[in-house]
Amino acid sequence: MQLQTQIKIKKEQPQIDYSSKVLLLGSCFAENIGKKFLYHQFQQLQNPLGILFHPFAIERFSQRVVQQNEFTPKDIFQYQEIFSCFEAHSRMNALSEEKILQHLNSALTETFQFLKETSHVIITLGTSWIYRHLEQDKYVANCHKIPQKNFSKELSSVSEIEKSLRNTIGYIQQLNKNCEFIFTVSPVRHAKDGFVENTRSKSHLITALHQIVEKENQLHYFPSYELMMDELRDYRFYADDLLHPNQVAIDYIWERFQETWLAEECFPTMKKVQQIRQGLAHRPFNPNSVAHQKFQQKLQQQIELLQQQFPLMKF
Repeated sequence: MQLQTQIKIKKEQPQIDYSSKVLLLGSCFAENIGKKFLYHQFQQLQNPLGILFHPFAIERFSQRVVQQNEFTPKDIFQYQEIFSCFEAHSRMNALSEEKILQHLNSALTETFQFLKETSHVIITLGTSWIYRHLEQDKYVANCHKIPQKNFSKELSSVSEIEKSLRNTIGYIQQLNKNCEFIFTVSPVRHAKDGFVENTRSKSHLITALHQIVEKENQLHYFPSYELMMDELRDYRFYADDLLHPNQVAIDYIWERFQETWLAEECFPTMKKVQQIRQGLAHRPFNPNSVAHQKFQQKLQQQIELLQQQFPLMKF
């Protein structure tokens, strides 16, 4: 008896291994996958400006990085004693102009250096809905809790999204012609937009992506959204808000991603990393016991052996 529909996903090439460098951009689901890469000690960089939900925001960030167009005081504003930037997530906010510019421009520099050697760029799109700041007449990546009356809300068309995605690809390829692009759509439903509106939004993203992926090399689609909607179509796979995937769902989608994109020779190393992390997280009843001292010595030996093979690993 089969109690679950199965999405067939073919093995992709070139695969990700411990020599790969992975740049992750986009929605909060990109960060969920990024945390998996980080946990297993892959070389990765995720959302340097914070979560970016809309293709336009990712395009603008890519343009700044590649053109090395630094942020200046005209790109930031102060609201309720906090300095923010409409192109970045609120986690970049600061209490001084100097500090936020330092955060923003450090992110650009770090991404520029990383992108030159990136092997895979993973972009997770969250929504087609975008807000335009009325006074400045420009789209924003984040409203930073400024009153709604200061913005107009728009649904980007399929053609607008497709053009934006092509621009993003073009900018990145100016700096790195050899990297692979893995696109996916976030399985998180944006209920605040409305459920019908969320469906329209996701459909625009999916349609635009497939119009690109079907025509170009080095462009791939991974069905995160479809895995959630079809294989995991049960509320036991959702968090308490009934909108976000819970940890079981995230782990499952990560497993399917591993099967698709990760080189099999990585798996033994990933298992060793996991064992070390579990050992480091262990809290003994008696830290001074002989048994625990031997356990720590053995754990340190395992770390040193792994770092000899992969010097960039840090525990």
